Amino acid sequence: MNYTNITIAGSGVLGYQIAFQSAFHGFRVTVYDINDEVLDKAKAKFNLMSKAFKRDLNATQEQLEQTFENLNYTSDLKESVKDADLLIEAVPENPTIKIDFYEKLAKVAPKKTIFATNSSTLLPSQFADSTGRPSKFLALHFANDIWLHNTAEIMGHPATDPKVFEDVVAFAKAIGMLTLPLHKEQPGYILNSLLVPLLSAATDLLIKGVADPETIDKTWMKATGAPVGPFAILDIVGITTAYNINKMTAEKTEDPIKLETVAYLKENFIDKNKLGVSTGEGFYKYPKPSYKNPDFLK
Repeated sequence: MNYTNITIAGSGVLGYQIAFQSAFHGFRVTVYDINDEVLDKAKAKFNLMSKAFKRDLNATQEQLEQTFENLNYTSDLKESVKDADLLIEAVPENPTIKIDFYEKLAKVAPKKTIFATNSSTLLPSQFADSTGRPSKFLALHFANDIWLHNTAEIMGHPATDPKVFEDVVAFAKAIGMLTLPLHKEQPGYILNSLLVPLLSAATDLLIKGVADPETIDKTWMKATGAPVGPFAILDIVGITTAYNINKMTAEKTEDPIKLETVAYLKENFIDKNKLGVSTGEGFYKYPKPSYKNPDFLK
């Protein structure tokens, strides 16, 4: 594994975390996004992340200064990948957007560049042809709060070169991840194969009017010892991702509960820009959500 230059495409919920984590571990990182305004927001989030690294990892000021030196920014796709050994794509969880991105990327990326998707629910084989380099393409999926929940699920597709797979596993180790190689394609990998049904069951209970989000979260937290419940997780992951996943399911199955969920999320959250932790409000209000209150489970 001779990676030096890493490009992260997309600076949203996970993109900026992957970028900072990689830069912290000594890689030269270029953050690409659609315009400078979005990139400025990412820079502000990096300042918050540096505080989290100090608090949770005892990172030194010197380490953090070097991390910022390792970070570069551009809204020019060709410029972002001119030296890239590895590009990690973290654009919205929408097949049309991802295919369009890969078709543009394939025209400008050097032949040496490995492409990895951070998609949480879609399969690499869905995009392999669009990349123009199927053998150099695979999935590399991270959990939120990457520096604490440091999992990296690595999943190839039938045409992925085994050497490329091994190199991406080695890269994930090099940035401090617990590497979790998958032997075959699986929608949702391991983590989301377990997590998405939980979140889906929680929204079903809400839409059916069985209980409110706080009561559902209290039930899960108290009964299992989990630190947060499904609606807190939805806020952390981002309600836009939940909306997109439910929308895809609803379009495929025409399940009335899923259709109602999509309408509910759109009307109450998406249209009101209540997207979770990132906007300060989702199912809970931040920075002091009620589930962090010591009396929440009393």
